[in-house]
Amino acid sequence: MKILDQILSQSAYSHAIDVPLAQIDIADWLFTLPEAEYLRCCVPDHIAAGTTTTDDGRRMSINVEQIGSGLVVQHYVADEATPSYVRMNSISDVFTTNGRTQVNVVWELIAEDAGNGRTLYTNRVTAHPTDAFMDFLDQHGIAFADAAAARQEAGADHNRRETPMFAESIARRAKANAHA
Repeated sequence: MKILDQILSQSAYSHAIDVPLAQIDIADWLFTLPEAEYLRCCVPDHIAAGTTTTDDGRRMSINVEQIGSGLVVQHYVADEATPSYVRMNSISDVFTTNGRTQVNVVWELIAEDAGNGRTLYTNRVTAHPTDAFMDFLDQHGIAFADAAAARQEAGADHNRRETPMFAESIARRAKANAHA
């Protein structure tokens, strides 16, 4: 499936945590995250989560969440997964009142040294339309600008709410690992 170069939505939010960067391991956190913890990170939007692998062995995170009026099933595949940077890529299924379509979502989880034993966590989400999404808009007479505006508003609101919760969850995991 060809991914278009257009951006449907993009947002990045940051939250500082009281853990040194050397203790952070975002990849470990993400791929061992219990579903109950994922659900707590954005109530009531987060619905389900799990981890698996692709046929060729790459790590995956499967997330189900409500973003605005769409139910989104994300099939994130790790492009890069290190303690301080994870880049996930998903062709996500979106279920709307008009039916089902797909978008390409790139999720970046970034940890940077904030000084004084603190870490700045940034949660960046960029959504791109797929050919299927553009066909869906055409079939339903929806202008791309209108769809992008709605996705930007809903996606940014969701990211704004989940970022501090993800950051604090990462901090709890790092502190528990430091005492183990």
